[in-house]
Amino acid sequence: MASNGLMITMTRTRVKICGFTQVDDAKIASGLGVDAIGLVFYAPSPRNVDIKQALAICKAASPFVTIVALFVDPDRTFVDEVIKQVPIDLLQFHGDESADFCESFSVPYIKAIRMHNEVDLNEIEQQYGHAKGILLDAWHPSEKGGTGERFDWSRIPAKFKLPIILAGGLTPENVGLAIETSYPFAVDLSSGVEQSKGIKDHAKMAKLLTEVNKLECKNEL
Repeated sequence: MASNGLMITMTRTRVKICGFTQVDDAKIASGLGVDAIGLVFYAPSPRNVDIKQALAICKAASPFVTIVALFVDPDRTFVDEVIKQVPIDLLQFHGDESADFCESFSVPYIKAIRMHNEVDLNEIEQQYGHAKGILLDAWHPSEKGGTGERFDWSRIPAKFKLPIILAGGLTPENVGLAIETSYPFAVDLSSGVEQSKGIKDHAKMAKLLTEVNKLECKNEL
């Protein structure tokens, strides 16, 4: 409740789009109103960027757009190098990093969890209690993300202390159902708004923001 006695209901779902490799795509996404842009610093990924690319994309982003750097089981020196050279707002760890490792940098973090059958989200919540949020993605035996596959959204607990970022198999067509099913703090898309790996589809990004905003307006009625 606000200090003036009015009840405030949080209804806006934030939108993160990950895997940018092109400056123009970042400009379009920023103009559409995306909340966060994800940059992949993981060499095996087709969406991997180097420092020069990352700097150009950051420069293209609008004010108030959060820049997220994604890593998968990185060397500490590599993370420090990226933080030193690129204006990163948030780290995203997408591998098997420990909580101590994630918390050891000067930038806050979110922890990605791939939802295989053995995942205990109550345990995850305790283990990564200092994270800014927990990103839930589909599990794949060899890929670390960006597979276009989804998991069973009913596995997301109704009560969870940390903000949930929902990823995995999301598209402009199913994002509304995903939000109404799991009520996440944010949604995170990569392959669902691409024309090819690392190249964004501007029409799909526009439709994504339209669908999320449409749902927000519906909830305010």
